[in-house]
Amino acid sequence: MSIWSAGRYEAVAHRIAPISAQLVATVDRLRPLDGALVVDLACGTGNAALAAAAAGAQVTGVDLTPELLAIAADKPGGDAVHWVAADASATGLPDAGFDAALSNMGIIFVEPVSQVAEIARLLRPGGFLGFSTWVRDTHNPFYNPIIDVLGAPPAMPYSPDQWGEPDIVTTRLADDFDEIFIENGRHAWEFGSVADAVVFVTDESPMHVDLFTRSDEDTCVRLTEAFTAAFERYATADGVSFEASYAVVAARRR
Repeated sequence: MSIWSAGRYEAVAHRIAPISAQLVATVDRLRPLDGALVVDLACGTGNAALAAAAAGAQVTGVDLTPELLAIAADKPGGDAVHWVAADASATGLPDAGFDAALSNMGIIFVEPVSQVAEIARLLRPGGFLGFSTWVRDTHNPFYNPIIDVLGAPPAMPYSPDQWGEPDIVTTRLADDFDEIFIENGRHAWEFGSVADAVVFVTDESPMHVDLFTRSDEDTCVRLTEAFTAAFERYATADGVSFEASYAVVAARRR
């Protein structure tokens, strides 16, 4: 079972849908999507794939988690997309079969060397890659509480927010892509209350739910208290509101 089937991923997808719309619009400016063959990698519940299809593209949506693809297929317009259950870095799709590749906060979680190689294989010369990524913030109420309770994680060969660092993006894409474009933004996270924000991490966000599932009772209590305190710092009379940094990256396949 994939980690992404934990919790309720659609709650995350709904909240980051504006970034998905920006991503699709960015690629559409660079390479009009009407009539294009497009693959949405690590597509989750399909926001980018469905937006591309609405723009006139012929879309294949790829995700490792069949449960998420089932949700995507049931959405309005879902029958216009070809949904494929596969690893985003080993799709089994044809060489040079696509004019554009998209990913909204998806491929950033995949091992980057194999992922870039797969995207380069899938795209035709002159095709465009477009994806979104989180950018590391000093204060992140979704992440800092985990460090406060569990300590710093062990050194890893890659992390999702590395894709938010321009030098790393350029280095990873340089062999196969040019015309690399990076547009930074701030995404608003808003919840009706501190309690709603806590429920998001304990019951909905798959990566957080997976963490709680793997933790003992005492650790879960301490994590919940740490998240509660973190969200309280952003509480207003209207609920909880804070911003997270992100980037939309686009590049042309040589």
